[in-house]
Amino acid sequence: MQKMFFKTVEQEQRYNEIGQLADKFAKRAQKYDQEGSFPVENINELKQAGYTTLTLPTEFGGKGATLYEFVLLHERLAQGCGSTALSIGWHVGIILDLATTRPWPKDKYAAVMAKVNEHALLNRAATEAQTGSPTRGGKPQTTVIKEHNYWRISGRKIFTTMAPVLDFFLVSAAIDGDDKIGEFLIPRDTQGVRIEETWNSIAMRATESHDLILEDVKIDEDHLLEIVSARPKQKANGWLLHIPACYLGIAQAASHYAIKFASSYQPNSLNHTIIELPNVQRQIGEMELELKHARHFLLSVADKWDQLEDKTITIPDLAAVKHVVTNTTIKIVDKAMRIVGARSLSENSPLQRYYRDVRAGLHNPPMDDATLHLLAQSAITSFTDKVEKKQG
Repeated sequence: MQKMFFKTVEQEQRYNEIGQLADKFAKRAQKYDQEGSFPVENINELKQAGYTTLTLPTEFGGKGATLYEFVLLHERLAQGCGSTALSIGWHVGIILDLATTRPWPKDKYAAVMAKVNEHALLNRAATEAQTGSPTRGGKPQTTVIKEHNYWRISGRKIFTTMAPVLDFFLVSAAIDGDDKIGEFLIPRDTQGVRIEETWNSIAMRATESHDLILEDVKIDEDHLLEIVSARPKQKANGWLLHIPACYLGIAQAASHYAIKFASSYQPNSLNHTIIELPNVQRQIGEMELELKHARHFLLSVADKWDQLEDKTITIPDLAAVKHVVTNTTIKIVDKAMRIVGARSLSENSPLQRYYRDVRAGLHNPPMDDATLHLLAQSAITSFTDKVEKKQG
C-alpha cells in the first residue's frame, strides 16, 4: 500500500497490524477452502486484535473508525483470506451502518453494542429463496405474529454468512395481519433457532453461508428493532463498500503471486526469468493500472461519504464503485493466471481460489443491472434538470 493513502500515523499502524494477521491467514486459506470449513481461528484472532469493534462508536468502547479507514484496512485483510474478510466485513459494516443511522430504540441499541464490545458478532439474515436479494424488494416469506407481549417468528433465510459463529441474527419478517415488514433481533441461543448446513458454493467456500431456520421462535416484544419498507428506499449504504474492498484485496493477492512466480520461473529456453519478457511486463503493468484505478475510485468515494452531510449524493457513486471494482478484479485475476499459465489451475495454487472467489462479487449487492439503471436515471435526471434550469 502506498503511503499516500494513510491520513494518520495511527492508520498506518493499524494497517500494518492487520497486514500481519492477513499474512498468517494466507497460510491457512487453502486448508479452509478445501475443507469448506469456517475459519474460526481467524475470527478469534480478529476479535483479539480489536477488528470486530473497528467501527463501533467510541462511546461504546470501539475505535469509531471512518468508512475510509474501514475499506483501507479491509482490502489488506482480504489479501490474506477472502472468505474471512467477506464474513467479518458484514459484521463490521453493519456496525458502521447502525452507528451512522441509529434506527433502533436507544436502550436496545446500547445493549447490543455493549455485547459487540465484548466480541459478540452479528449479521443480517434477509435473503430468501422465494424472494431473492432483499434489494429487489420482495416481501419476506418469514412471518411474525404478535402474541401478548412477545413475537413468534417462523421461516427460512439463505446465505447467512458467518452462520457458525454469529451471536445475533437481524431477521426481516412480514408482520402477520399487516403490510409492514420488521427487522427483529434474534439471539443465537433462542429456542427454535438452528442452522442447516446447506452452503456448497465453489466460491467463498469458507464463509459457511448456511440457511437459518426459525421454527416458532419466541422473542420479547422489544426485539422489534425497526419497521422497514417492502420496497427499500435508495440509501447511501457506504458500509457496503466492504464488498468491493474484499474483492480488490483478493485481486491484489493474485497480482503479488503472479509477480513472485514470474520473478522465479525460468524455463530452460531462456537465460533469464520470465519477468524480463515484454509480454509479461505488459500484463503486470495492466494489472497495476487496473488496481490503481479501482483503489483510487474506492477510497475517494469512501472519503467523500465520510465528509458529506447529505450522503444521498453519493448513492450513484457507491453503486458505481462496486460495479467497477468487482468487474475489474475478475480481469486482474485472469491476467495473473495468464502469466502463471496452466499451473494456475492446480489445486495447490492460490490462483484457482482467487479465480473462484472474485466471481462471487458479481452476486453481491448491488447487482450490475441495477447499478447501470441507477446511473442511467441519474444522468437523465441531471441532464433534464439542467435543461429546465436554462429554460427557466
